[in-house]
Amino acid sequence: MSSVYDGNLTVSIFGQSHAPAIGVTIDGLPAGLPVDLDALGRFLRRRAPGQNAWSTPRKEADLPEFLCGLKDGRTCGAPLTAIIRNTNTRSGDYENLMDIPRPGHADYTAQVKFGGAQDAAGGGHFSGRLTAPLCIAGGLCLQVLARQGVRVRARIVSIGTVTDDAAFDAPVDEKPFPAVSDEAAAAMQAQIAQAKAEQDSVGGVIECVIEGLPAGIGDPMFGGLENRIARTVFAIPAVKGVEFGAGFAAARLRGSENNDPFCVENGKIVTKTNHCGGILGGISNGMPVVFRAAFKPTPSISREQDSVSLSRMEETKLVIHGRHDPCIVPRAVPVIEAVCAIALSTNRLRRSLRSRPFGRALTPAARHCVASLSPSCRSRAPQTRSHASAICAKTALGRAIRCPRRCSRLSRLPAVSSAHRPIAACSSWRIRAW
Repeated sequence: MSSVYDGNLTVSIFGQSHAPAIGVTIDGLPAGLPVDLDALGRFLRRRAPGQNAWSTPRKEADLPEFLCGLKDGRTCGAPLTAIIRNTNTRSGDYENLMDIPRPGHADYTAQVKFGGAQDAAGGGHFSGRLTAPLCIAGGLCLQVLARQGVRVRARIVSIGTVTDDAAFDAPVDEKPFPAVSDEAAAAMQAQIAQAKAEQDSVGGVIECVIEGLPAGIGDPMFGGLENRIARTVFAIPAVKGVEFGAGFAAARLRGSENNDPFCVENGKIVTKTNHCGGILGGISNGMPVVFRAAFKPTPSISREQDSVSLSRMEETKLVIHGRHDPCIVPRAVPVIEAVCAIALSTNRLRRSLRSRPFGRALTPAARHCVASLSPSCRSRAPQTRSHASAICAKTALGRAIRCPRRCSRLSRLPAVSSAHRPIAACSSWRIRAW
């Protein structure tokens, strides 16, 4: 199964809904990152099941166990693997689904693709349960982004026919129901309760806002910021649509209405409106990035439905047993934040972390550079990354280091990753064009 996200970080999700455990492996995290496990636990609890009337009765603590990759509260450079043990399963409720697929669920398509070898209990690998390890990876990325001044927050915009039109000017992560307006939240909960009472389910829309992201993040065409965010958002099983900024409403506007006029505010280029959602040409423009994701109603409902028997090749009726959310939207809010953080880390994580002074020894490229200087100047060369911007500066074949004594010898650096950036000022060492 292609449950691997491969960017600067490689995120691999594994397990099934009723397997002994589900988990995630994250490869590419730099060594030395502090991890706040308490904050991660609070983030995971926002998604955890069995906490209220609008979620599944299945109760799981969702406590992550880190098998490797952490040492003394920091990443150690090895791939990080964490698991969450499944402790409250009832697989017998799903025995008939191998023969009678649920309408709206992946039972039938999984049967076609995997020929009956798939695990149908609880939805197997297609279950929303797999968003828990996704939140482990995203929760760690959110901590990294927060240290860089980038904030990701999401809220419920609508559930069923109820819409929250209040301005999203404050986080809702501390609220029991993640909508801005308490009045709208009460109406949304009433819609969920009504659907549940009628043995049905209801969907909705989640809005996510990214603040603090500088202009210039993303690439044209296939590497666009919208592309990367949408790719991770669609990893959430129930998502059926994503729009940025004005989204589909822009199709009803004229260019004069949809264009965001530029202006200068406090010495910074901004736009007077944000119909583009903070992205132009796949690249961030410095304004808040805004997108919305549409979630379908939970397909597993208690009401009798029409289906087919795959073994008998005839139409039949299906009554679904088991425990399911009448609406998955409230629990999906932190999941949207998580997958967004993973997508942003593709652009931001390594570049920013390598710019921080950890005081580590010089890289092989830096040692090669210092060794090629004249002996009298070599003695004055900085010996750690945090000491010298010259050694760890952004560099390629077009960059060189000038000796502090301005001798005629320039040491040309070998080609290294463009992720290297200046770490700390050093008055005697300079970077200049080759």
